[in-house]
Amino acid sequence: MTDVVQAPIPMPRMAWLARLKGAPVIPLVILGTVVFCAIAGGLVAPFDPNDADLDAAFQPPFWAREGSWSHPLGTDNLGRDILSRIIAGCRVSVIVSLYAIAFSGAIGALVGMISGYFGGRVDQVIMRLVEIQMSIPSIALALLLAAALQPGLGTVVIVIVFTYWTWYARIIRGEILSLKTRDYVAFARVAGVSTPVILLRHLLPNIMNTLLVLATLQVGQVIIFEASLSFLGLGIQQPDVSWGLMLSDARQYISNAWWAITMPGIAIMLTCLAANLFGDWLRDRLDPRLRQM
Repeated sequence: MTDVVQAPIPMPRMAWLARLKGAPVIPLVILGTVVFCAIAGGLVAPFDPNDADLDAAFQPPFWAREGSWSHPLGTDNLGRDILSRIIAGCRVSVIVSLYAIAFSGAIGALVGMISGYFGGRVDQVIMRLVEIQMSIPSIALALLLAAALQPGLGTVVIVIVFTYWTWYARIIRGEILSLKTRDYVAFARVAGVSTPVILLRHLLPNIMNTLLVLATLQVGQVIIFEASLSFLGLGIQQPDVSWGLMLSDARQYISNAWWAITMPGIAIMLTCLAANLFGDWLRDRLDPRLRQM
């Protein structure tokens, strides 16, 4: 009689580790570095970002002929360390991204849920307002709002929220139009559950994955939008530091100090690319149809 060999029971795995399987490592490292610099920038920056030294003005990066390791990425026209200013600019990018995405996502999700759930004239009125705003070029609308308000960090957040909430509203509305026809929503209505409870307890949890993916994909857009406003002089103002403001300060010296405008441009490119790659992976991971494929 042969002995029956029992197959080993697999060890349980933590749910969050299973979800992170196959995550893009390099984008996560880049985003983690940006967040770390935003939190502890003052501890890791080699110099004060606003500390000017005219004797060290226009010093090239360390790999150039006259470069030095004391300023690894070079200095600008006032002798300020570019690496320290890039690290300081991480804080503005993270703050603007968090606040702008949180508020625009909350407003857009609320409007989209109301529009999709009630339908009829409510849906028509809301969607016509959304379409009117989306027909206006975003940069023109942003310039108008920024010019009417006092430039600064708060103005940048307000402008981005006012510009991007429509993106959330349209997509969430489409999700709600599909979800409200499900059986559990019909059962909740028959049971006498109020509309706010249906929206918050039955529909909102089912659109959280969509909101998370949209928020991740919008990080790059928000960073570029903030940099554009600061570049035009309607965003972050001195003595605060932002990547867009660094581009604005260095544009007139691009012929003899290319590093002053190239380094913050590379920081913007890498951060936006990392956010987009991570958002694409997150979308594939959270969408059941794409995950099965």
